[in-house]
Amino acid sequence: MSLNDELKAFYDARKHEIPAAAHQIMGRAASELAASGQAARALNVGDPAPRFGLPAANGTTVTLDALLADGPVVLTFYRGAWCPFCNLALRALQQQHGEITARGAQLVAVSPQIPDESLSLAEKHALAFPVLSDLGCDTAKQYGLSFGLTEDLAAVYDSLGFDLERVNGGHPHTLPIPATYVIDRDAVIRWAFVDTDYKARAEPSDILAALDALS
Repeated sequence: MSLNDELKAFYDARKHEIPAAAHQIMGRAASELAASGQAARALNVGDPAPRFGLPAANGTTVTLDALLADGPVVLTFYRGAWCPFCNLALRALQQQHGEITARGAQLVAVSPQIPDESLSLAEKHALAFPVLSDLGCDTAKQYGLSFGLTEDLAAVYDSLGFDLERVNGGHPHTLPIPATYVIDRDAVIRWAFVDTDYKARAEPSDILAALDALS
């Protein structure tokens, strides 16, 4: 089963657990974000990758320049550990981590969560790659991925117990569009997956193919 098949199956199995009113608000917000055209405006193939230096769960600072010094980078933006679709996507990447590093690349994940929340995620999934904190989505904004939650959607997330005020360090209304980039050693984006649908994610097999294409 592909990752996106797994994500769809998960959604179909769990969608009835969400109250109808909340489901309606989430659907409307998703449609509005898709219609905004933001995904098409986000950075894409051929664009220079903005540099960043972000704190990792272990307290160190990870920079894109340092990562690129050792080879290509697979950079994935996710919403947070509270998002089950993000957890499934990160688990799928973890399963292919060895294949990614075998191609001389490094994988790094970025979310707007505070480092303590990222550490919990890394521990829970025993992730072998850095999980970085982009408070306020400043780095996501440079990639064209940051967007603001509507008031009613933020209220739905609060009602579901996600507590974005706490886990996002006082930035509860800002999230990134889930996206994954393959960046070459010259800091140029060579492959991109950007989709406003939080239920759709980059397939690990496509990421590996993109890395193979670099050589």
